[in-house]
Amino acid sequence: MKATATSLIDLPNVAIDQLEAIDVPALAEGAAPRHPPRILVLYGSIRERSYSRLAAEEAGRLLRWFGCEVRTFDPHGLPLPDGAEPDHLKVKELRDLADWAEGMVWVSPERHGAMTAIMKAQIDWIPLSLGAKRPTQGKTLALIQVSGGSQSFNAVNQMRILGRWMRMITIPNQSSVPKAFLEFDEAGRMKPSPLYDRIVDVCEELVKFTHLTRGRSSYLTDRYSERVESAEELMKRVNQSAI
Repeated sequence: MKATATSLIDLPNVAIDQLEAIDVPALAEGAAPRHPPRILVLYGSIRERSYSRLAAEEAGRLLRWFGCEVRTFDPHGLPLPDGAEPDHLKVKELRDLADWAEGMVWVSPERHGAMTAIMKAQIDWIPLSLGAKRPTQGKTLALIQVSGGSQSFNAVNQMRILGRWMRMITIPNQSSVPKAFLEFDEAGRMKPSPLYDRIVDVCEELVKFTHLTRGRSSYLTDRYSERVESAEELMKRVNQSAI
């Protein structure tokens, strides 16, 4: 889903005099891409009042203000991994968005001490490789979790492991929102607090890292071990059947 840029009116909880625009030339010099960073947002709940979705929407507003093109995937109707063919409409939509994106935000509730199955299913449907191409390699990633109880970092820690496995550049900062039911108003907007400020931090850092790396990701992720393989051998290895 494509949306327009965010205005300051949409960000009532930020300190406007401290919200600085991204200095793109300081991060992307020379022939680096200058189009708006393309960011895909995933969230891990299909509840009617989903706090992970509300947090994802807050992140989307901030990312648009920072100059990004943002699309958010709705997980309703996504089949379980291996429960459908890759040409299933929702699977194809997700994979096309993952291919389009230069960076991602993953927002998951914590359920039973872990990320939700809905969040994991979306990640599992994104292939680690398609032929000799790696759809997620070198792309940036930011992590956010919401909890019904006290603050925890189980979900973001798990997602960080997955981001590394997907060969993504996972930014150092992250956000964990405890007792999320207290942090959003009736309209679904996050209330001003240090927890909201941390989400601003995460979005700002994601945009900086995306500008810094997207024109250089192929070089940053170039590996000696893969250079010594032929293209045919590499394709055979990365596409081997699951054990």
